[in-house]
This record gives sequence, structure tokens and C-alpha cells, in this order.
Amino acid sequence: MKKFELISNAILVPLDYLVLLAAAITSYFLRFESFVTDIRPVIFNMSLAEFINIAYLILLAWILIFALSGLYSFSRRTLWQEIRLVFFGCSTATMIIILAFFFDAQLFSSRFIILAVWALSIIFVVVERLIVYLIKKLFYQHGYGVKRVVIIGQDNNTLNLIAEFKKHPSYGFRVIEHLNKFTDKESNYLDQLRSKLIINVVIQADIALPQDQKEALFNYCQQHQLGFKYIASLLETKLSNFDISTLSGVPVVEIRHTRLQGWGRIGKRTYDLILSIVGCLVMIPITLIVGLIIKLDSPGPIFVKLKRIGYRGEVFSLYKFRSMVDRADSMKKQIIAHNERQDGPLFKMKNDPRITRVGKVLRQTSIDELPQLFNVLFGTMSMVGPRPHEPEEVAQYQRHHLKLFNIKPGITGMAQVSGRSNLLFEEEVRLDTYYLENWSFWLDIQIILKTFVVVVLGKDVA
Repeated sequence: MKKFELISNAILVPLDYLVLLAAAITSYFLRFESFVTDIRPVIFNMSLAEFINIAYLILLAWILIFALSGLYSFSRRTLWQEIRLVFFGCSTATMIIILAFFFDAQLFSSRFIILAVWALSIIFVVVERLIVYLIKKLFYQHGYGVKRVVIIGQDNNTLNLIAEFKKHPSYGFRVIEHLNKFTDKESNYLDQLRSKLIINVVIQADIALPQDQKEALFNYCQQHQLGFKYIASLLETKLSNFDISTLSGVPVVEIRHTRLQGWGRIGKRTYDLILSIVGCLVMIPITLIVGLIIKLDSPGPIFVKLKRIGYRGEVFSLYKFRSMVDRADSMKKQIIAHNERQDGPLFKMKNDPRITRVGKVLRQTSIDELPQLFNVLFGTMSMVGPRPHEPEEVAQYQRHHLKLFNIKPGITGMAQVSGRSNLLFEEEVRLDTYYLENWSFWLDIQIILKTFVVVVLGKDVA
């Protein structure tokens, strides 16, 4: 790792901490020393010293969350990618503070401060990162910290990469030489460039380069401490989730079903717990009101337990507010002939006679699905994931559908926000498969935000 990259990344930690502290102190003064006090009178006392002492500890955890979010990784990111990571890191840290607020009201008695810190932390850190980005760009343009590159290949990938590096010097790569192949002649030429300290990275851009040349190039870079990068083949890009280990000294590549393994799974479960605990607390008054309306509308229980197939094909009980007449499942055989979906195993009937008057409203607003927060809390579901299906539907799955059991089903998901019940089954599988293979925290946040738009506006989001 070059010294410039190491220093420029390491300096972000204290910079972020100071900027977050500035956001916290600004929020304090906004609450206690500004026009806000005229709108919302202060009903509690906390000195600036007390506030800063609490902020010191919280911001240490905040920095840790930034690290787990990838904000201190050495991978090169666009400015937009940087902003997305900042938004995710600040939002996650704020949600943890809100969770603490629910369990200990004395920690922070001002919701305004919490929300102000969230908003200002995003703004302040984004501005700080933008300044750092511009400074690094200035350094790169003057040759500081730039990786001096030799690109090898002669296909379109090679030419496009060279053009991209020339067009965007802010990427930090300067093309020193372009070679069509790698034989003994090219090896000797690289020796000359190395002796003059002109190059430090070699990129194999042509995937069609003969295998013997690929191996020779890789070995050359290893022997001479040159950075080595290569353009992945189509197969390698499809197998993006893998681990490399050894068995009896033999290197073995393990293809993971999804990115949701290891730390990804731990992070998603933590996120699910926070959201489900907060959601269950918020749901208490809603349950009282909805439960009363359901009881007044039709006889039967408030909640229903439905059998669904979840993670690894295991059967679990899914909780919902009852939106159908009591014992609706026993009536399904009588109306199965009216199934309007002929493209797959799912059952859909526009004017299902089993749905109650209140049930129609609950379904249109998705309120009937709120009890699934208990499923998330118990660990049988996630906030975001594939739609959970009935055992009878799963029995009709084709082989390629079974991959969806590699992750937990979700209250919402890509299929739900991309067409709700109007998607063809294969389109739904395609969307859920994309989610399975490309999961990220940011993708979860996007889906959750789109869910609110779909529910509130009653229309799909592209």
C-alpha cells in the first residue's frame, strides 16, 4: 500500500471524529441557544460539558460504525458512493441512539438534538469528504500519490480503460505504457521501466490474453513487488461472492450463496433487531385500534398464524392482522379454479370473497403485514428479503427457484416495491435473485424507502 493512500485514509478517522463533534455541538446550541427555544421551550437541563462527555463516547461508537460501513477501506470510490456510505453510517448510528433512547430516556431527553445530530452529521461529513476528495484530486493532478500504470492487452476493454484513465485523472492512475502482449521482449522492457522507478502497477486488461502470458505476467509482478490488477471474465463477475482457503495445502475456492454470510449476516441481523424492536413498540397503539376494528367487523381472532416456507426451506408461522373471514384457508379449495395467475405457483384472485370489508383497507395500506415485525424480532424473517410463500406454492417450485431459500424472507423486498402483486412469478424470482446475489446495506435502505412510497402513494417505484 502506497504511503499516500495510507496517510490519506488514516487522517479521515480524526477528521471524521472532529466533524461529528462539531455537528453534535452545533445541535446542542441549536436546541438551547437559538430560535428553537421559542418554538419548543426547554423542559430539561444539560450543561454543554455534560453533553460533550456523552458525545465523546457515542462518537467513538459512531467511528466504529463508519469503519464497518467501509468508509475507511482502501478501495477507490466515486463521490456519490462516498455520500451513500456516509448516509448509511450516520443513519445506522442514529438508529442505535434512538434505540437507547427508548430504553433509557435519561440518556437524551431531546429528540430534536438526536434528529439534528443525524442531519448535521451527514451534511458536515459529506462536506468534509468533499474537501478531502478535492484535495486528493489536486494532488493526483500534480502527480502526488498517483499509481503509474502499464496496461497490457489489445481488446476494447483495454482501449476503454486507457481512455477512462486519461479522462479522469482524479482516479489516481497515470498510464505510462500500453503493451499488446507479454513475452520476454515486454518483460525486458518492464525491467527498464522498473529500474527508473517509473511504474508501480501492471493491469492485465485483455481477458483473451493467452494463459501462459497471464501466468508469466502475474509471476513477474510478484517477483518484482509490482501491484497487479486484471479485468475479470464474465464467469468471475458472476461468482463475486467467494472465499479462498486451503485444504491440505491445496487452494480451494468456495462460492458463497450470497454476500449475507459472515459479517454481512451479523450486520443485517443487528439492523433487523433494532428496526423490529422500535417497530413493535410503535405498533402497540396501532394494534389496540386495529384489533378493535377487526373484532367489530367480523367474528374471529385479531391475528392469524399462516404457514410459510423460510430460510433453508424450513416451515415457520407468519403473523398478520386477520384480513379474511375466519378459517379462510379451508375455503381455498373451493375457489382455486378462479386463480387469475397462470404463470406460476402463486394464487391471486382480484375479488377474493374471503376478504372482509376491513381486510380490504388493511391490505391496500399494508397494515395487515405489521405483525410480521414479530417474525423479524424472533429471527424467522428479515425486514427485507424475498416474499415468503405457502408450502403448497413451494411444492410447485422449479429447481432454479430453490436458491431463494438461501436467505430469510422479508416483510418487503425488491419484488414488492417493483410491482407488488402484478409481477409475473418469473420476474419476481429474477428480482429476488438479484437481491440475493447483490445484497448490501444500501440496497436494503433503498428498498425500505421505496416501500414507504409504494404504501403511501399506492403506486410502484421504478
